[in-house]
Amino acid sequence: MEDKRGLWNRIELRRRSRGLKKQARRAEGATVRHARRFVFNRWENIREVRLHIILWLGGVGLLIAVVGLQMIWFQTSYVRSAAVSGGTYAEAVRGPINTLDPLYAVSAAELSASQLLFSSLYALDSTGHLHGDIAQAMTNDNDRTFTVTMRHDARWHDGQPLKADDVVFTVNLMKNPTVRSVMNASWRGIDVRKVDDYTIQFVLPASYAAFPQALTFAILPKHLLEAVEPASLRESGFSEAPIGSGPFKLRLLQTVTEASGRKIVHLAANTDYYGGKPRLDRFQLHSYSDDEAIGRALRTGEVSAASDIPGYIASAIDKSRYDTVTTPLNSGVYAIFNAAQPALKDINVRRALQIGTDTAAVRQALFDKPEPMDLPFAKRQVVGSETLSAPAYNQEAAAKLLTDNGWTLQNGIRTKGADKLQLRIVTRKNSDYEKTLEVLSGQWRRLGVDVQTQVVDTSDGRQNFTQDILQRRDYDVLLDELTIGADPDVFAYWHSRGLLNFSSYSNPVSDDALSSARTRSDAALRAVKYVTFAKQWLADAPAIGLYQSDLIYARSKSARSIAPDEVIVEPNEHYANVRYWTADQGTVYKTP
Repeated sequence: MEDKRGLWNRIELRRRSRGLKKQARRAEGATVRHARRFVFNRWENIREVRLHIILWLGGVGLLIAVVGLQMIWFQTSYVRSAAVSGGTYAEAVRGPINTLDPLYAVSAAELSASQLLFSSLYALDSTGHLHGDIAQAMTNDNDRTFTVTMRHDARWHDGQPLKADDVVFTVNLMKNPTVRSVMNASWRGIDVRKVDDYTIQFVLPASYAAFPQALTFAILPKHLLEAVEPASLRESGFSEAPIGSGPFKLRLLQTVTEASGRKIVHLAANTDYYGGKPRLDRFQLHSYSDDEAIGRALRTGEVSAASDIPGYIASAIDKSRYDTVTTPLNSGVYAIFNAAQPALKDINVRRALQIGTDTAAVRQALFDKPEPMDLPFAKRQVVGSETLSAPAYNQEAAAKLLTDNGWTLQNGIRTKGADKLQLRIVTRKNSDYEKTLEVLSGQWRRLGVDVQTQVVDTSDGRQNFTQDILQRRDYDVLLDELTIGADPDVFAYWHSRGLLNFSSYSNPVSDDALSSARTRSDAALRAVKYVTFAKQWLADAPAIGLYQSDLIYARSKSARSIAPDEVIVEPNEHYANVRYWTADQGTVYKTP
């Protein structure tokens, strides 16, 4: 039975197969007939209408092109390239980094780290003025008692609240001589006390209108450091792994090379920052030992930015990769006369050198031709000082003034009796200072001055510029920078009792104006006093203002950081708007 059923299945398959073959042959024949009828037999017709076909295809192509151009126009009209959040900003700064504790910050890299990691009661904004950071308000009683109210939402990076106890603790550390803080001398005699959890009071030994400028110190966490012996604070683990309350928090302090001391401070955005989360995800501070190393880092792309670079580095960077921003600081470079030296005791000699110095030629020799610095402070700091200026350059009048005062010219050198008009100019090793020295000494030699020069390399451990040159007043003329700061109080430099009076300058009118200005908080009255002082200073010529110092900042073209119109007081104060800095650019839609 099974055999018969299998045989029958095979016969049925053969029958169906023959049927399928017949159907396939019929379909093939129909296809060939249709091809002959509708394609080959009508080919001549297609050739006759080929122009219409070409025109139709051309129209379709044109339509596609129009649509493509419309898309391109749409992109250019409704989207643009703009700074985007996220990414890592890598900035080169001069080291070394021996500590991240702000009590001991000295180098540019250490000061920059303090700005990013820690908060302060007050900070300088992008206009160069003080604004509240942790502080919300301040009352002032006779410029001696200052009461500060703090905000309540500031927290340390470990989540603990920042309170008045932390501020009092920090000030007492700065005052404690066993701590060896670099700010110790500035806080002697100042009492601080807690009024409540968010209010502090400072009591000064005497009236001092510029005291609020001192409230920019970094605040330290009491709950982490109160158990540390003050004398051991510098060597504690906090110096390498600090907890702050600033816009960024520490991720890692990386040592790249032990020999050169090269380190990288890796920071992450503080997402709980009371001022608002930074747009950057990460910030890196790359420390380098010198300017040449920073220049190499820019060339090799190790960093995306570099702060406070000298002019010769800025002039050599790749302009297709980096932009430079040059902004004047509240500092000036001066030729400071040592009035204790015999020749410079004579005001006529100082005045002759004053009008015989072409400061415009000095500025012309420097990168980006810095602004003039005619006065002992920046003109933008004192209302009413804009009209004051140094006497105009006049070499002939300078020579006549020397001659009229007995300094006769013999063999190119001026003498008075047995005395020779000889001046030794001392400066630090710095490319801009050395260019200035070259121009200045050439001008004075043309007046008949026997100029000797000395350049001190401050990076050489065998030379101590502060002890050997400044403290001993071992120079006839000191070519150096004077940092003024946010407040025009220059008492320390030009008052007869000023600790940094490198010229030994003394004048009763100047002394009275400087003393009065620093004890008055009324801005208009202070301005009048400073204008009075500046006029006397110009008349007495204890120094010649050569140029206003500049901050030269290089950054990648894709980065956004310092704006050209920002007012920056000191190089390490350039982080006023760091919350809005970005490292990258992307395509974004325009807002209608």
